Amino acid sequence: VLATGDELVLPGSDPKPGQIVLSNGYALHALARQEGADTIDLGIAADTMEATTAAIRRARDSGADILVTTGGASVGDHDLMHVALQAEGVALSFWKIALRPGKPMMHGRLGDMRVIGLPGNPVSSYVCAFLFMVPLLRALSGRTDIQHALEPAVLGNALPANDQRQDYLRASLARRADGATVATTVSHQDSSLLANLAVAQALVVRPPYAPAAAAGDSCTLIRLPG
Repeated sequence: VLATGDELVLPGSDPKPGQIVLSNGYALHALARQEGADTIDLGIAADTMEATTAAIRRARDSGADILVTTGGASVGDHDLMHVALQAEGVALSFWKIALRPGKPMMHGRLGDMRVIGLPGNPVSSYVCAFLFMVPLLRALSGRTDIQHALEPAVLGNALPANDQRQDYLRASLARRADGATVATTVSHQDSSLLANLAVAQALVVRPPYAPAAAAGDSCTLIRLPG
């Protein structure tokens, strides 16, 4: 697991203006270990090509089956991961997907090592790791229960029409008197809000261009760990 970004500081530090506390790595290590993987912490790479490519080489030299990076996946001046991966010979299978949260995600291979490039926003990082990293770990482990189970439920609140991206909305769950599962989405879905992710128990899946839905309408969800 490799974090990137000059703005990141370790927990226990006193963040200066423009800095944020590293959180993604802890969630990613926990998700991977829950699936039986051993994890290697590659630390934080600075926003330079030299630091980023050196970290990619450390992952390759460690014999890791999967390199998971977080941050630097978009198109800003300091988002170097896409360029660095290609410079190191990673054959990208995709970069940017019609998914919310997590549009800038990427995937590729460097020899036998798989590479998953996650966005830097903590909710995007976690949701994409849950949807893509966890099934990959299961597949490489020889398991047959690779995909997350989809469950029917009913909405506890109204939702507007969706755009062209598939939505994974964080939601809490309750049981109705008739036994139906009720999924109520958290009030704010911003990909920076870890507190709203922490209280969520499931992801409500909204297909692209889904019409507006009322409370009580049927929906589909994936339960989150724990």
